[in-house]
Amino acid sequence: MTAEPTARRMAPATERNREPILAVLRNVLPRSGTVLEIASGTGQHAVHFAAALPGVKWQPSDPDATHRESIVAWTDHAKVANVLAPLAIDVCHEPWDIGAVDAIVCINMIHIAPWAAAEALFSGAGKRLAPGGVLYLYGPYRRDGAHTAPSNEAFDRQLRSADSEWGVRDMEAVIALGAAQGLTCDEPIPMPANNFSLVFRKQG
Repeated sequence: MTAEPTARRMAPATERNREPILAVLRNVLPRSGTVLEIASGTGQHAVHFAAALPGVKWQPSDPDATHRESIVAWTDHAKVANVLAPLAIDVCHEPWDIGAVDAIVCINMIHIAPWAAAEALFSGAGKRLAPGGVLYLYGPYRRDGAHTAPSNEAFDRQLRSADSEWGVRDMEAVIALGAAQGLTCDEPIPMPANNFSLVFRKQG
């Protein structure tokens, strides 16, 4: 697995949020097994989390070939042995080219995608997570029909102006998607910059 250093892409937000996210992941992810990351983007999260959680096999994925090249480049650069070669998974298109997994991580995706992508994410998680398995989501949410901060409201307008199918999602609607797939949500965890961590657990 090799890639040119120039293939490494940078996402500044990843550098800001990786430590707060990792603090949650340390508490909710299994100590061993396979963790599937959906919409891995640049690969910065993948190498950072895998290095900090050496007992798991981190399986990144992204439908964008440029992002997959960046994931490979970051993995080569960081020399993290437990990051697997990225898969070309688009949640809206089955099969996902992966079987059962112990956990699924999806960061900052469902608001920058049609609602159908959130539905497909939960459907795929329901099929692939073993009993007790974890689905972790991170991003901004509306609560009780309202934005949690003016900055999130402005961000929502920006997203919807870029694509009418995008937007900050209602947390209650996302939790309902989980319930329909047998995934129960823990108490939402407030995060920096008006984001939340949602931890769903597959019921046995």
